[in-house]
Amino acid sequence: MAPLVRIEAVKPIPLSLATLCACPCRPFARNTLVLTRPLSKFNLGLLLHGPKNVVRMRLRGVLGRRRIVAAMAHAEQDRVGESDVNQEVDKGHQSSPQEETDMETQQKASQLRKRIVFGLGIGISVGGVVLAGGWVFTVALASAVFAGSREYFELVRSRGIAAGMTPPPRYVSRVCSVICALMPILTLYFGLDVSVTSAAFLVAIALLLQRGNPRFSQLSSTIFGLFYCGYLPCFWVKLRCGLAAPALQTRIGAAWPILLGGQAHWTVGLVAALISISSIIAADTYAFLGGKAFGRTPLTSISPKKTWEGTVVGLGGCIATSIILSRIFCWPSSVLSAIALGFLNFFGSVFGDLTESMIKRDAGVKDSGSLIPGHGGILDRVDSYIFTGALVYSFVKTILPLYGV
Repeated sequence: MAPLVRIEAVKPIPLSLATLCACPCRPFARNTLVLTRPLSKFNLGLLLHGPKNVVRMRLRGVLGRRRIVAAMAHAEQDRVGESDVNQEVDKGHQSSPQEETDMETQQKASQLRKRIVFGLGIGISVGGVVLAGGWVFTVALASAVFAGSREYFELVRSRGIAAGMTPPPRYVSRVCSVICALMPILTLYFGLDVSVTSAAFLVAIALLLQRGNPRFSQLSSTIFGLFYCGYLPCFWVKLRCGLAAPALQTRIGAAWPILLGGQAHWTVGLVAALISISSIIAADTYAFLGGKAFGRTPLTSISPKKTWEGTVVGLGGCIATSIILSRIFCWPSSVLSAIALGFLNFFGSVFGDLTESMIKRDAGVKDSGSLIPGHGGILDRVDSYIFTGALVYSFVKTILPLYGV
């Protein structure tokens, strides 16, 4: 009875009987059994036994056994190689969460660097524009107003808001954006009343001349856009350029170069604008840090990330900044006036931020635009300043005796 050789593998082994090999050390094809003797010297039969393959051969001579053993050894090496590859793949799958965490950390770090770089650039530019005042300040504000109004009307036309109303036509939105940009310039040279009256008249004409029937939703969203993006920012022009009374007690003004305007350049409007902008920046910064460190209680459903703890810390930082700067600039002369100014700046910034968050929530977007890398749109950066200009101007103009000098 000839001996039987059983070769087992996990997968079926294809058999190649046509090719011959002279050396047993030569590499074999993967999962391929190569026989080196003529077919006349043995009988071959292939039996399938469940999940295992059985190759039954009647062998004659030692060389035949040797070839079979070599083929089995190569098949075994192939199976080991497959298991090694599978282990490496498993290791890759196991390490992928760590790699994803590292990638997220790198992305956050890159985003933070962008925010810091562009934030510093914007801060320095805004500081220079505020110091310059006049038409430089007004034109820069008009440019920001134009970009912000375009973002506002794009939000109005978004699917989330337009689903429940009829948005204004595109040409009306564009006309409104141009009108909003012209309002600060008209305020500087002709006054706020003239700009508002002219803007409302032009918008009414644009809506009446559109094709089809004008809708009340179009009128309401357009008029609110004029108020939010055009009328309210004009108070910054009135605050910076309209309050031209000199801040006589300001020490920086006494040392200011004559070529840059001398002491007369440091007016109540300039000092009030610098204190307001710095207080708003401090409020946002302290509220963010306080919310990260102590935030537990949500402030409102409009902006879930804001907390009462962060709001309290932001209020304290805003008032402290207002008091410190009032001592540096020697304006306003009363500490109570400085505290009241800090309160107004803080609440104006908070409600301006929440108003813009409500618009974005209804629009179903995270940012109003992508104009500023790492910060979003222009409305995302100036939302805290929209209401504060009107509040601070009214406070200095009507409540502070002698403009706080």
